[in-house]
Amino acid sequence: MRLALVMMGGGARAAYQAGALRALAELAGQAEPARRAMPFTVICGTSAGAINATSIASHADQFAHGAAHLVDVWSQMRASQIYRTDWPGVAAAGARWLAALAFGWAASSVGAHAAPRTLFDSTPLARMLPHSLNFHRIGQMLDERLLYALAVTALSYSSGRHVTFYQACEPISAWRRAQRTARMVALTPAHLLASAAIPFVFPAVRLELDGRHEYFGDGSIRQIAPLSPAIHFGAQRIVVLGAAAPTPEVPAARPGIDRYPTLAQIGQQVLASVFLDSLGADIERIEHVNRMVLQLPHAVEPESGWRHVEVLAIAPSERIELIAARHLQQLPRSVRMLLGAMGGNRASGAAFASYLLFEREFTRELIELGYRDTLAQSDVLLTWLKAPADGASNDFGARRN
Repeated sequence: MRLALVMMGGGARAAYQAGALRALAELAGQAEPARRAMPFTVICGTSAGAINATSIASHADQFAHGAAHLVDVWSQMRASQIYRTDWPGVAAAGARWLAALAFGWAASSVGAHAAPRTLFDSTPLARMLPHSLNFHRIGQMLDERLLYALAVTALSYSSGRHVTFYQACEPISAWRRAQRTARMVALTPAHLLASAAIPFVFPAVRLELDGRHEYFGDGSIRQIAPLSPAIHFGAQRIVVLGAAAPTPEVPAARPGIDRYPTLAQIGQQVLASVFLDSLGADIERIEHVNRMVLQLPHAVEPESGWRHVEVLAIAPSERIELIAARHLQQLPRSVRMLLGAMGGNRASGAAFASYLLFEREFTRELIELGYRDTLAQSDVLLTWLKAPADGASNDFGARRN
């Protein structure tokens, strides 16, 4: 039974996944006390989930230790570790945006560097990734067959294609679908940085693809089939760790709701469409295929190219923006002032700010929420984790979407 773990995006909200992984490690220990290795042999990640995925994959031989490490990292998080929060860094970006808004985008014609690119400079994250993640261990885990495949997805701004970059323990043919493709590569920090580059917030990253260079951004953008890589790698059961509520967060009516929306409110809706909309539809497609498979004679199923795939989605049971609203003051003053100009330092803009709230007071609450929500699914998870582990069989035998 090949188990897959898929981690979605969400900026600072991805701290939720660290708590979920801690709970999964505990449940795995209950299901099979003698096993230290991770039961999930296929790991896929997008956006901030790509960083979490790579971290836990590098600890495939010690699942509990890997989960504890991620919890420790997220528990000590500060925004300055992810993007520049110093006054010069924030002021430079803010000045470019103000100039563009005041004088029009044509003002950027004086030079490429004059044009505003993103709200924040993610140089601190770029510096941290090579030191905090052990990419050599990814290859080691694959060589030891403790890991079957690790995949990271990003969007090419240059071509509009959705590209899944992956490493595997054996050659796996790359797939191609409409506006989606895959490439087997040696994953690097740049791939993670590209996948986590939230649009308008963090800068795009230049990557090589098929002998040429393209600019890539957050893999959640236009991700119509987030579970596709796991299915291509032969997963029969998929646990999905979200970082946002499965349904849109609709606030209750309140005084002043008819006011013109702030930039932060508009930005929140844009990011919600990026991070929330695709997973539910993909799960519905899989459920539709499952119903079709049930109608096939058992002897015909392997030849049909279709197979039954079970999916368990774990997502926050509480509204993240309400948690974020309690911690907005933890952001550095420079960031609060920039967000304030956008209306993002008030409760109405907390949803947008939550993607940037890489502050330990906020992330610790999300870790605990992820831990509780995962344990609430313990009955199903224990059944899955007690199933025979993925062995030497590499038979996909499935319709790959």
